[in-house]
Amino acid sequence: MNHRFFEGEIYHKRFFPKEHSFTYDYFFIDIDVNDLKSLNTRFFSQKGLGVMSFLARDHFGQNDDFLENTHTLITSLGWEKPYQLRFLTLPRIFNFVFNPISILLLLDENGKATHGIAEVHNYNGGRVLYPMTLQQDEHGDFRASVPKSMYVSPFMGYEGTYTFSLNYTAEHFGLKVYLSNDTQKMLLADFQGEARAFSTATIRSLLCNHTFLSLFVVTRTLWQTFRLKLKGLTWTSPQPQDQLKKELQ
Repeated sequence: MNHRFFEGEIYHKRFFPKEHSFTYDYFFIDIDVNDLKSLNTRFFSQKGLGVMSFLARDHFGQNDDFLENTHTLITSLGWEKPYQLRFLTLPRIFNFVFNPISILLLLDENGKATHGIAEVHNYNGGRVLYPMTLQQDEHGDFRASVPKSMYVSPFMGYEGTYTFSLNYTAEHFGLKVYLSNDTQKMLLADFQGEARAFSTATIRSLLCNHTFLSLFVVTRTLWQTFRLKLKGLTWTSPQPQDQLKKELQ
């Protein structure tokens, strides 16, 4: 099996209009998209029935064949078929999930990430895909910048640019997402996680440590929203387009 988990922490810091930060535990499943059948085990399924599961309909595409959905998406972008496809996301836990961000990675024969697609969901039913042509920087991380195009935080508008910075190996996954505008940095979300085997023992351990993680993603966000409201931040309401599942921008 070529799947794995990455378990670690997310650090979230807002710089504007007032500083605010918090940290919480999190994990991703790292799926070998060309080997989806081996996801089906005693404690993991692709039908929503296991204690953990992965459903194609939770993500982009029009059918239940996730591999076909990814190939359709890659073709629509004019990208070449990659040597390997990886998808990093939060699985359903007891058939419930909310995914703030998932990442589809296209790797070459050397395991180097050449392209990526960031899939971002908001709490209003909206989804947007950000395609990225990745460039390696002087630190060995892979980076790309895209303009923000969907409402996410009730305290921020649509302005700004996302810069994604990824560090991806078989042992470690790091994902930093910066939001900035022409004059200042606005937000940082930073996940750093270490690899764990895709096994029954790991799933049991993750369930013990993160039983209600899917629910906590929502409730923690509501709590932080309440704290920011107490700090006097101005509320920005979503627009109708923020409730749409947009495939590409």
